[in-house]
Amino acid sequence: MASSLTCAGMVWAFLSFLCAAASCVGFFMPYWLLGSQLEKSVSFGTFRRCSYPVRDESRQTTVMVEQCGRYASFQAIPSAEWRICTVVTGLGCGLLLLVALTALMGCCVSELISRTVGRVAGGIQFLGGLLIGSGCALYPLGWDSEEVRQTCGNLSNQFELGTCEIGWAYYCTGGGAAAAMLVCTWLACFSGKKQKQYPY
Repeated sequence: MASSLTCAGMVWAFLSFLCAAASCVGFFMPYWLLGSQLEKSVSFGTFRRCSYPVRDESRQTTVMVEQCGRYASFQAIPSAEWRICTVVTGLGCGLLLLVALTALMGCCVSELISRTVGRVAGGIQFLGGLLIGSGCALYPLGWDSEEVRQTCGNLSNQFELGTCEIGWAYYCTGGGAAAAMLVCTWLACFSGKKQKQYPY
């Protein structure tokens, strides 16, 4: 099978896939913010949560259900900032994934990625990374929501963690986006082979 990628393009395709995978996995996992409530571990993502309090009417107490899941609806996400973060980061992950899959196809299909297409793909990666970075920057604005305050010892506020800490998924999402913006965008400029000129 003929490839439309240069050696730098092969590296670009592989790194693009790794960056997209890191960002998408981090975005989907509910381990952006870690804390505890009623002596149970609690974690939050942008649209998912692990462990939540439920009122037990038979014993007249609040118990923690140790399960992970999405919020029941988009409006149920604790803050407007997290809703925006979910949309923006999701769009960014979609763009990174689109470019990564196109780059991988370029390894097997001749004349799919020209120099121009490579540069456009790099621009799309930069935009995707920028969207994810914006989402990561917005995330701490939601730390003043009631749900987060209950988990972080009623001490959290915007950009103040209280007793909570940032989880691995946040770093994974942001790291994948940063690598896509800084490394993949640059490599994309050298990824496509110069197309042959056909005499007609």
